[in-house]
Parts: sequence; C-alpha cells; structure tokens
Amino acid sequence: MRKKFFGTDGIRGRVGDAPITAEFMLKLGWASGKVFSREGRGLILIGKDTRVSGYMFESALEAGLASAGVDVALLGPMPTPAIAYLTRTFNASAGIVISASHNDYHDNGVKFFSDAGAKLDDDVELAIERELDADMQMVASDQIGKVSRINDAAGRYIEFCKSCFPSQTNLRGMKIALDCAHGATYHIAPNVLRELGATVIELGTEPDGFNINAEGGSTKPALLQKLVLAEGADLGIALDGDGDRVIMVDSEGEIVDGDELLFIIANAEYRSKRLTGGVVGTQMSNFGLEEALGEKGIPFIRAAVGDRYVLAELAKRDWMFGGESSGHLLCLNVSTTGDGIISALQVLAAMLEFNSSLLELKAGMKKYPQHMINVACQGKFDPTRQDVITKAVAQTEKKLGGRGRVLLRPSGTEPVVRVMVEGEDAAIVATLTEDLARIVSAELG
Repeated sequence: MRKKFFGTDGIRGRVGDAPITAEFMLKLGWASGKVFSREGRGLILIGKDTRVSGYMFESALEAGLASAGVDVALLGPMPTPAIAYLTRTFNASAGIVISASHNDYHDNGVKFFSDAGAKLDDDVELAIERELDADMQMVASDQIGKVSRINDAAGRYIEFCKSCFPSQTNLRGMKIALDCAHGATYHIAPNVLRELGATVIELGTEPDGFNINAEGGSTKPALLQKLVLAEGADLGIALDGDGDRVIMVDSEGEIVDGDELLFIIANAEYRSKRLTGGVVGTQMSNFGLEEALGEKGIPFIRAAVGDRYVLAELAKRDWMFGGESSGHLLCLNVSTTGDGIISALQVLAAMLEFNSSLLELKAGMKKYPQHMINVACQGKFDPTRQDVITKAVAQTEKKLGGRGRVLLRPSGTEPVVRVMVEGEDAAIVATLTEDLARIVSAELG
C-alpha cells in the first residue's frame, strides 16, 4: 500500500487546502487513536508551535482522539523534540506535533512520535491511513477519552535540556544572541541558556500567530548576524519555528551551518576519545564535511535527505551522530530526535571543553562552495527519465573536472526540485547551477 497523506516528515500543506483542514484533522485524530489504542486505552500527548491555525487543529485532533476512546494530554506551544521527550517520560502511547516546522504561518501539518519518542515506522503510518479510509465510528459514551493539560511541560523540558549540558561547567561570561523565529522555543530556549549562566539577547520571542519564521530563524539568519555584530556577542543561535533545527553565527557574523556544527560535535567527541562509529550525512552534505572527517579516520556515509533516513542509517550501524546541512542534527547520545536547543548545547560544551571560540572550532573543516536553486515542479520528478536533463547534468559534472558534485532532488516538503552544484570555485559553481536550473525549469514547463 502506497502512502497517500504521510510524507517524509508527517503530513503538511497549506491551511484550508486538503488535507490540512479541520475536518481532516478530526478524522486523523480518530484514525490515529484507533491505531494507538489497540493495546489498551492509552494516552496521547498533543503539542503545537505558535501558528494561529494550531488552535483549530488542536481542538479537532483532541475531539477525534477522544471519540476513539483515547485519553489526551495537551502541552500547548512546545518544540517538536520536547513532545518526543515528554511522550517517553509520561509513558504515553504516542505524541502528536502540530507544526509545519520552518514554513510560514499559512502552512501547517502533523507529525507523530512513537511511545519511544521516535518517528513512526512506515507500517504504523500505513495503518493510520487504512483507518482514514474507514467510516468514523465513535466509541460508546462511557468509553470516550478524557482530556487534561500538562501545565508544567515547559519546566520539565527546560530541566531536560540543562541535563544534557556538562554538569561541572556553565555559560557564565558568555554573551549569546538568540533567534527563536517567533516559534515554539520562544519560552524555552532563553530560559535554558540563562539558567546555565549565559547573557542572552533575544530575537524572535514575541509570537502573534502569524510571524512564525518571518524574517528570522534558522532559514533567515540575516537579522541574527547583524545582532551578533551590533552587540559584540560571542555567538548567535538561530532556531526554526518548531525547534528541531539550529544554525549558529560566529563572533564575526558568519553563518555556521548544519554541516559545520555536525563536524564540531563529532570532532569534539573524537578529540575526547568518546566517539564510537562514524557520522551520517545526506546527499546535500558538503563535501568538506566528508573530507574533514576522513582526514581523522572517522567513517562518513550519506543517506537520503530527511532526518528519518539519517536516523535509519544511524540505527543500522549503532552510530550516534548525524544530520543535515539545514541544521537538523541528531545526537543520539542525549536525544532520540533532532533537537535545535540540545544540538546548540553540544557545540557550546565543545567550546568550553577546548577553550575555543566557535570561529576556531569550525576552522577544522574547509567548506566547499555549494549553490542551490529551487525550481517549481508539480507532480513526480525523475531526472533519469528526462534525456535533456540527464545530458545537462553530465555536461555540468564534466565542467567540474571531478572536483565537485551535482544533485537534483525533489523536495519532500515543497513542490520544488532542488538543483545543487558543489565545487571549488564559487563563481563557477553559481554559474553552472543557474545554467542547469534554467534547463530543468524549461523541461518541467
């Protein structure tokens, strides 16, 4: 059975367009409740980010779950990784996140976590989709689920984040600029850093339901770069709307992306002789990451783009560290899923352990120029079936002279094809990307 609704990261789309409607969310709550309650009544947690439509979908999911006989606990606005953590600690049957991650407010979606705080297996998602095709039938009145609210959810998660930082040290004397993208970390991340001793300059901590990810956060760090320089901060931390991604800014205002952060974390583990196994990146990971790890004898492999594929490769090899250029990092030694706050704390811990600035730690990796253009695409895209595109890719690779990469990849979350070229010369890489993107765009119509 092929999945109709679930993508690489749950179900996502524009609010008001099927399936991101209140009616669908009611049915989704019922369908998921049926699946998760097969071994008993169970408890399901619901958390959300700060977009205005979250209130509507929270109510719809809550009603659907209760009608399936499942008890529900509401967490309110909380980062995605917090729902994963709290699902485990409350021994819940599952956790549900209402979020469209780094997208703007007019999009929304739903992600699920298992009782172990991990993304759902394909067979569970397929089971939910089968229930979605069935007629919705409510349980008897004496079996309707009850709904409660966990009022100390934020405090619990703040303490967990702090526990992932070395207990013998602190951030006193460090000035950090922090951008929460007006998203789910707005009341979490500043408190974590302050309680660890840092001086925090806040940005993006006043959500109004519509400004999530607007001109800020991990996908738009320009304001944070300016803030770091203006305040003379030691570094900047940019989180996305649901808190599972992080990008940092060094003291000179330069971006430190997910590949560089992954290198810093893995290299710190290597230098401290704590690293076991290797590192998992993706098809989009910079060649410089592979090269820098290789120089230290650290194994590196590439998975398909998407944290679930990185996680699958890590689990298969029993490795701890992996991630994406976007800043979605996995540190399985401390968390079960991508967590922007906890990933940032691992970098801060490395700075203190080796008495080095972020600028100095990232210098161990030479980043190759990489340019990407998104080309609009409706429907399925297979570059191997497009002769003109296949030929253009081969010509581009030839011009790189074996010192670069070309990647065409349909996005898992947006109706676009990502056209990426990587090589040694930034100007040549940009020109080749633009030329290839024009050809892809013309062929896709």
